[in-house]
This record gives sequence, structure tokens and C-alpha cells, in this order.
Amino acid sequence: MTKSAALYGEVLRRMRPYVGRFLLAVAGVLIASSAEVLKPWPLKIVIDNVLRGAPLKSRWLPAMAPLELLSAACASLVVIYFVIGVINVFNNYLTISTGQLMVNDLRARLFDHLQRLSMSFHRRREIGDLMVRVTYDTFSVQTIAMNGFFPVLASLVLLVEMFIVMVRIDAVLTIVALAVIPALFAMIMPVSGRIDRLASASRVKESRMYTVAHRVLSSIHVVQAFTREESANDEFALASSESLRENLRLYVVQTLYSGGVNVVVAIGSALVIYLGARHVMEGRLTIGDLIVFITYLASLYAPINQIFQTYGQVQGAKAGLRRCLELLALDPEIKDRPGARALSPVRGAIEFDNVEFAYDSAGPVLRGVTFKAQPGQRIAIVGPSGAGKTTMASLMARFFDPLHGAVKVDGTDVRDATLASLRKNIAIVMQPPLVLGDTMRENIAFGNSEVTDAEVERAIRMARLEPVVAKLPNGIEEPVGPGGHSLSEGEAQRLTIARALVKNAPILIMDEPTSALDTETESAVMAAVEQAMRGRTTLVIAHRLSTIRNADQILVLRDGAIVEAGTFDELRARGGFFNYLYDMQSWSGGDPMRRKQA
Repeated sequence: MTKSAALYGEVLRRMRPYVGRFLLAVAGVLIASSAEVLKPWPLKIVIDNVLRGAPLKSRWLPAMAPLELLSAACASLVVIYFVIGVINVFNNYLTISTGQLMVNDLRARLFDHLQRLSMSFHRRREIGDLMVRVTYDTFSVQTIAMNGFFPVLASLVLLVEMFIVMVRIDAVLTIVALAVIPALFAMIMPVSGRIDRLASASRVKESRMYTVAHRVLSSIHVVQAFTREESANDEFALASSESLRENLRLYVVQTLYSGGVNVVVAIGSALVIYLGARHVMEGRLTIGDLIVFITYLASLYAPINQIFQTYGQVQGAKAGLRRCLELLALDPEIKDRPGARALSPVRGAIEFDNVEFAYDSAGPVLRGVTFKAQPGQRIAIVGPSGAGKTTMASLMARFFDPLHGAVKVDGTDVRDATLASLRKNIAIVMQPPLVLGDTMRENIAFGNSEVTDAEVERAIRMARLEPVVAKLPNGIEEPVGPGGHSLSEGEAQRLTIARALVKNAPILIMDEPTSALDTETESAVMAAVEQAMRGRTTLVIAHRLSTIRNADQILVLRDGAIVEAGTFDELRARGGFFNYLYDMQSWSGGDPMRRKQA
């Protein structure tokens, strides 16, 4: 199967749920086409039977006086156009709405698929490109189905009906009229491939422009802090210029193609008019017959022109659909294994068994990591930046899978559990703190549709968010984040802690939960978190070493390996790498307890 055939087959498959609507629209096309065939006949009657006085010979109509016949012809013309207009409105609504439903289906499928692709995929892809594919490229299915298949079908039906009537009027003129079709096919061959390539290049350039815009606007504080506005603007202007240049090339080729089609159609029309006039002069046709034929000619060339113009549009849309299907063809790296089972009520035992992991070929991030945590224990993970602390948390939630070894919950390899059941039992406070553009309540209750107001208010108290809520005009119903009330880094951090507390999961992962908090706020939040951690197995990735004094076990990572493990006092007494890190941080001002002692 060719690539184009596969794309058309995909569109047809997506049309199946709407086959009833499609058949209804086809019925409308048949009626409209039949009415279209009748359009020139009232004019023929007026010219040949009213003005020239020739008797009307019809087994369907009674004999009429000239004025009666004139009135009937004019009235029938109005009725024909009215019927065609009503059907066209109905068909346009039906086809456009069906196309929109198909676009919405494709968007929803693509968006859902993107959410299920692994973190490694999202680390490699630009958000701007993905946004273009979801919002813009998905329209291609409507272009191909409703502006492609359907207009071609309607045009073919009209062509068949027109051909039958025109052959009966004058076979020679009909053959001349249809002689343009081979010329149009000859024009398509060299142009279609170029349109496809230009459309693909245009999509790529447009994605690049969106990517630049997203990167700059999402990091505007950095851009302004380093006065990079001018260079960022230059980069965006260049990306925009390249995108527009590709669009212009595509437009020029499509316009030249359209103009060529119109010229060929005009040549065919001129030949038909010339020969038709000669046939009237020779008495082989009446003037009314020629008027009918020329009217049919316009109606005949309109669907032919529509077919070939549509082909150019479809060639451009194929590039967009291909980009959507490329993403849908990607198999999620992290997914439920065959036979995966939901975790039974989780106690919270955690085990890393000789775990090795690498993001790419640059080298391993974790090397032979092994440890166990009993239900309800607090495990702190410390080490310098890049040691692999956050990677361990990501493996725990199965955002990635280890290259070797296993991560286990209650003795079950997390790869043998369903993703939904695993992540349902884990609450995470990750870095950086994410605040959604929604109300304070929805931010805290995110991911838990059954949470009660009492549970939200309890989490607010425990995360020490009460002063923040008190200053909001609408309390917990006040929009925060993008488009709403702006929160400080510390307030955002406390909000994400409240979100994790509401989830009430048996395993809690906290990735540097107090890194953005001042000392006073940190003490308040940690007191609440201490209470929340009771009865839960907790992994705390700690930046401030003073906050992990009460951990049951501290794992010290260095270059992806655990070099020390023990309690706070044990590690301090040992005088190893942990002691070195603690002293470095204490004397640099990172430990308020040490500063008090000093």
C-alpha cells in the first residue's frame, strides 16, 4: 500500500462512526445534482417555445398559452434555485459539522496519546511543534474528508448526470468538452509531489516558529534579566520569516496550478462555444439547445475544476495528517505489560534492587543502586547536583524504566503493576512547583475529583497556606497561576505540598519540598509535613541537609551510586562524604541550626 493510499484509508476509517451522516449528505448531493441538471431548461423553454413560438412537446406538461408557459418557466426557475439553495445549506452544515467532529476525535486521540508517551519522548520534543500538530495539523482530516472525498464524490455524480444529458443534445460537443480532462491529468503529475514537499516544509517551519515563541515566553524572566529581548526578537523574526517564506512558496505553486487548470478549462469552453455556434448556424442545434449546452458546460467544468483544485488542497493536507499519524504511530515506552495487575492495598514497602539507568549514551545516571524501605519509613536521598536523586524519584513513579535491576513496591516489580494503580498509590511534590491556571481549590484537588472541601481545608492548614488563602479576594475559589493571582515561589511550593497531602497516598515522594521557602516558612511547613508523613513511606530528596535529621535512613548519592547510608547521627559520626557536604552547606549558611550553635 502506498503512503497516500494509507493516508486515505486512515481518513475513511475515521469516517466510519459518521457513515449515517455521510449517507444523508450523499442523498442530498443526488437531489441537488438532479436539480442542477434542470437549471437551464426553463431558459430553453423561454427562448425556443415562448419567444420563437415553437410548440412545447412534453408528455409531462399540458399545453399552455405563451404567457402561461413564460410564467411557469420563471416560477420553476425560482423553485429549482430554492431547492438547490436549501439542500446546499443543509449539506454544508452536515459536512462541516461532520468534519469538525472528525477533527475533534483526532485531536482528542492525539492529545491522549501524547499524555501517555514517556518522559524520554517529551524530553526530546519541542512543545511548540507538538502544539502545532495538535491544534493545526489535525484540521487536515477535515480537509481530506470534507474538502476532498466529499466534493469529489459530489462532482462525479454531477458529471455523470451532465454527461448523459449533454450526449443526447450533441455528442460531438460533449467529446470536445471532455477532452480537457487528459490535459488536466498531465498537469497534475509534475506538480503534486512538489506541493506535498512544500506543504511538509511549511509545517516544519511553522512548528519552529511556535517553538521559539514558547521557549522565549515561558522563560521571559530570564530573557529580561539578561537583556536578551533583542536577540530573542531577532530569532523569532527569523523563524517567522522562514515560515512565511515557505508558505509563500506553497501558495505560489498552488496558485500557478490553479491558474493552469483555469486556462485549460477556458480553452475547452472556447472550443465548445465555437463549434456550438457553428452547429446552430448549420441548423443542427437550436439557440435554446446551445444555451442549455453552454450552461451545462459551465456546470460540467465546475465539478471538473473542483476535482482538480481539491487535489491540490488535499496534497497540502496530507502533510499535516502524516505528521499527526507519525505521533500516533509512536509506541509508549512506559506502558502496562501484558498481564499487568493492579496493586492490592499498598503497605508501602520500597526496594531498589541493583538499579542502573541512563537517559542516553552519555553515560549511566544510576549505578547499582540498592536499598530497602519498610512501610512508614522516611528515606532521605542526598548528594550533589547531578548525582541522580530526582532520577530515583522518577523511577519510583515509573516515569522511566531501569536498564537493569528492578524497583519494587511491596515486593512487586513496578513493571508488573498497572501504571494507574502504581501512581494512584504515590503522591509527589516535584520541582519546580507547578501551579495550574485554575482556582486554588482545583489546584489542590487536582487528580482527586472526589475530594471534599473539608479535606482541602485540612491540607491548606497542614501546608500553612491559610495566610495565602486569607488574602485572596475569593478565598479558595480565586484563580491562581497563569491568568490569575500570582503566587510566590514559596506559596507555590506550599500549594504543591497541599496537593500531595490531599491525595493521601501510602507512598510520598518529596523532591526538595522546601527549596523555595525561607527559614521561617520552612520550619512551619516541615512541621506539617512531619505530621503528614506519619504512617506513609516517604522518599525525601533533600537539598537542605538540616531538614532530614529525623529520617530513618539517609542515602548519600555520588556519581549515581550510593556511597553511604545510615541515620543522620551515624553519618555525622562517620566523617565521610555526607559529613563533608553537611559542613560545606553549614558554613555557607545553609543550616540554621549550625548557625545558632556558632
